[in-house]
Amino acid sequence: MQKIEKNLNHIRTQIITAAEACDRDPDSILLLAVSKRKPASDIRRAWELGQKDFGENYLQEAQQKIEELKDLDICWHFIGAIQSNKTRNIAETFDWAHCIDRVKIAQRLSEQRPAHLPPLNVCIQVNIDHESSKAGIDLAELPELASTIYQLPGIRLRGLMTIPAPQETEAAQRVAFARLADALVSLQQQGIDCDTLSMGMTQDMPAAIAEGSTLVRIGTAIFGERD
Repeated sequence: MQKIEKNLNHIRTQIITAAEACDRDPDSILLLAVSKRKPASDIRRAWELGQKDFGENYLQEAQQKIEELKDLDICWHFIGAIQSNKTRNIAETFDWAHCIDRVKIAQRLSEQRPAHLPPLNVCIQVNIDHESSKAGIDLAELPELASTIYQLPGIRLRGLMTIPAPQETEAAQRVAFARLADALVSLQQQGIDCDTLSMGMTQDMPAAIAEGSTLVRIGTAIFGERD
């Protein structure tokens, strides 16, 4: 548990350093703690240390932890692939969904979001480097998909998410992130009110922050290696 505190403090310091290096307010960058494959006790400890946003990839595992931690005011993000048979549970349980890449999934989340809950925050996943092994849409498809999703009730299009191909230098990492940042600006110019760039993980966080990331996803560097 002491390791979680040390790791969280280290990551927070890194975010501040990266933000200040590019004249950004560190408070404009949300730290999302990726807690997949980690016990609820680790999440509780991180929450006690001020961490409020947690990301989960696997629905059944997440539901168990959400139930166990229902006494805590946690903002839950679903960051895994979304299949049609998962949309109802995601719509009913989570605050965010990060990996939208099909109209069908967005429509189901919209229809299945309970009326008593605020709209589900969603991000469109962009396959920025055209990798066959990764989900997400091409940038060319983004304007049409974003326009459609933006009109759906029950969900709120917050922005874009990507996981670029690994690069050896920070300069190379920044290229892909810059393209996604430009895409967000283009959507805003179309009249789509979105504000989120979900990009950057442990290995490329400074580059993502330099290009405008508003949300970084950090797991192992907080909780340690997964079983």
